[in-house]
Amino acid sequence: MNRLIELFKANPFNTISWGITVLVVAALLGSTLWWTQSGGASPATHLEPTARPNQDQPTVSLPTVAANAVSSLTIPRQLDLKTVIPANAPRLDPITYTTEQGDSLSIIAKNFDLKMESILYSSKGVIPYDNPDELSPGMKLTIPPVDGTVYKWQDGDTLQKVADEFSAKPDDIVDFPGNGIDLTNPQIKPGTLITIPDGKRELTDWTTLMPTQGRVNNGSTGTSDFGGASACGGGPVDNTFGWPANAHWISGNDYTPSHLGIDIAANQGDPIYAAAAGVVTMAQGGDNYGYGNVVQIDHGNGFVTLYAHLSQINVSVCQVVGQGAVIGLAGATGNAFGAHLHFEIRINGVNVNPHQYVQ
Repeated sequence: MNRLIELFKANPFNTISWGITVLVVAALLGSTLWWTQSGGASPATHLEPTARPNQDQPTVSLPTVAANAVSSLTIPRQLDLKTVIPANAPRLDPITYTTEQGDSLSIIAKNFDLKMESILYSSKGVIPYDNPDELSPGMKLTIPPVDGTVYKWQDGDTLQKVADEFSAKPDDIVDFPGNGIDLTNPQIKPGTLITIPDGKRELTDWTTLMPTQGRVNNGSTGTSDFGGASACGGGPVDNTFGWPANAHWISGNDYTPSHLGIDIAANQGDPIYAAAAGVVTMAQGGDNYGYGNVVQIDHGNGFVTLYAHLSQINVSVCQVVGQGAVIGLAGATGNAFGAHLHFEIRINGVNVNPHQYVQ
């Protein structure tokens, strides 16, 4: 007891704090003992449900959200489709296309993302002379799925034989998925249509059907004699070419290895002009292998221009013309889809791309 009194005298504040703590703990223990003895229980073990199973459950309405507020309350995400179908799935099979009025081979080829030659290779015997200008309504063209050609397998054919015939590779034929060839047993039944990627055949050089007519070389004008049919001599030399029609754009087939000229837009009866000064060496009416009414002009130095499908010819053989002279009127004679001008430039009898010379 004396010890407690001494401690209190030494540090009265500490002693009072400890005393208060002891009293609080004792009070808490006493209240807990009283709660247990009076029937009290832990809320976790004796809570009664607010609604019994045989009672109706209360309904709670969800808050409504304005339609224009949805976007501000949601987080958009990108849909992940289970099946993705490419918009431009590659075509694996050849199809048949029936030509209509207004078609041209270059437009058809462009629409199918092919070269004109591929359609010509695959449509052997359909277009006369392999000449795109011979296209007419109702023709049924075979359109290959890729550049190359389509071939009907014949009895006795072999992969190597067919590949050699079309300057192709046997492996390319076997590997093309549209052919459906079993790689372990590459047998093809006769009558099967197969695609030969990059395959090609010899096309008819239809320009030889309309031979180049040049004036006779007399040693003073620099002109030349390509066909010998023209007895015209002398005349101007002019190798600077302008557009032979009022329009300066293509309407139909452009220059390609299978179309050795350009089809220039022109309405029926529009004037057609000499592209450069020279001497008329051909002014011939008729079909002329699809050219229709045709005019040729020799410009000297080996240059000759050709104008086809004219509705009217306004010049005669051996007539001298200047650049821009009206030599005829546009039309659709021969074999042509609507009026236009088929225009060619030849050098020493060989066709060249007019776009490289016409200004």
